[in-house]
Amino acid sequence: VLDSQYGMYVWPCAVVLAQYLWAHRRSLPGKRVLEVGAGVSLPGVLAAKCGAEVILSDSEELPQCLQNCRRSCLMNGLPHVPVMGLTWGRVSPELLSLAPVDVILGSDVFFDPTDFEDILTTVSFLLEKNPRAQFWTTYQVRSADWSIEALLCKWKLKSIHVPLRSFSADREHLASSSLPGRHTIEMIIISLAHSDGT
Repeated sequence: VLDSQYGMYVWPCAVVLAQYLWAHRRSLPGKRVLEVGAGVSLPGVLAAKCGAEVILSDSEELPQCLQNCRRSCLMNGLPHVPVMGLTWGRVSPELLSLAPVDVILGSDVFFDPTDFEDILTTVSFLLEKNPRAQFWTTYQVRSADWSIEALLCKWKLKSIHVPLRSFSADREHLASSSLPGRHTIEMIIISLAHSDGT
């Protein structure tokens, strides 16, 4: 999905995560949702359209990404969805003052292995503040030796693998995008290792 007028590109992982949200749309009204590394914000925008209370975030060091978040909201008739700068691995006043969340969304945030620890530091901080919350994330498998298992252990987090076929996201063409079927995309739900969230 490419919006050539604004140069906004939607990555396959975002389409897959949006499909998961759509499959679970009846559980979204009233849920407090934070999308991290939102960029064009397809999953967050869809969650807001389905009745969730959404906050979109991306790196405070990337004003263009924050602008894309705002533009997506305006294009989708959601001018009141807040957009905030949130940099992975940094405990900022914005992070500390964040309202409680039920679900954290992240599509393709596990892109650059040098960021993995910072991402999980931030996610762990949010889950400790919101022990029943979950981090719903999709990622593209780019390397056979790519793994976050050791970091999940270090940060006392657990993950559950969600098969794409369980929410009809394993098709070659998904949401008018031929991309998901040509990439190996995985979905996991991350929570505190000691939480009772399922």
